[in-house]
Parts: sequence; C-alpha cells; structure tokens
Amino acid sequence: MDFSVWNAERAAAIVAAEADRPGALLPILHALNEMFGCVPAAAIPIVARALNLTRAEVHGVVSFYHDFRREPPPRRVLKLCRAEACQARGGDALAAAIEARLSGRGDVAVEAVYCLGLCASGPAAMVDGRPHARLDLGALERLLAEP
Repeated sequence: MDFSVWNAERAAAIVAAEADRPGALLPILHALNEMFGCVPAAAIPIVARALNLTRAEVHGVVSFYHDFRREPPPRRVLKLCRAEACQARGGDALAAAIEARLSGRGDVAVEAVYCLGLCASGPAAMVDGRPHARLDLGALERLLAEP
C-alpha cells in the first residue's frame, strides 16, 4: 500500500483525536481500519509513539483481532458462518461450493466467522457487512453478483 505523506497526516490526525481517551488503542485501530481499509504497517509506529507503546504491542493487537486488516480488502468481502448451527444446516457444503467457485478470483475475500447470530435460519453469511440467512449456492452467487 502506498502510505504517502498525505495518508500519514490523516493517520496522525486520527491518532491525535483519540490518544487522550482511556483505552484508546482499539478505537484508533478501528478508525484507521475504517479510513484506509486496513491498518497500514506505516501507521503502527505513529500509534505506538502516541500511546507510549512498543510497535510490537500495537502489532500484536492488530494481528490478534481478525477484523483488523493489514492490506486493503478486495472489492467484496464474504464472511461465512462456520459455527455448529450453520454446519448442521448445510454450511460446510455451501462453504466448499462457493470457495471452489471463487477459487482464483481476487475480487472476493472469503472469511470464516463463528456465529453471526442467525442460528435458527442458517446457513448464514455476511456480504459486504450485510447479514443474509437461509442461503444456498444460488442465493449466495446472486448476492455476490450484485454491484
């Protein structure tokens, strides 16, 4: 990712706006993730300096939580529920089928999540941040075909 000076200034502004808040690390990382689509490696020293943390501490938090990206996401993000309730309703077969269909495409990121709270109406997925339930392969393909 090109982390230009302009972007560094935007990152520094985000950090400065949140740095005095108790427990500021997570809100800062969420704001960076929202602004840039990821938490750029070049932002980690900025955050560490502002919060008097080591870069390793900040990196550890970024790498621990799966919602923090280190690279911008592809155009579409598909989060498939892989929890037991969705498994029982055909989620494993759905996951295998859609992963096979999307293999080699770089425009859709497929991520496993463990419960979307739609247990009674699985298999469930989240497409670009919107939850969907009672999915089959055709319905999921139609969702991914939408702009």
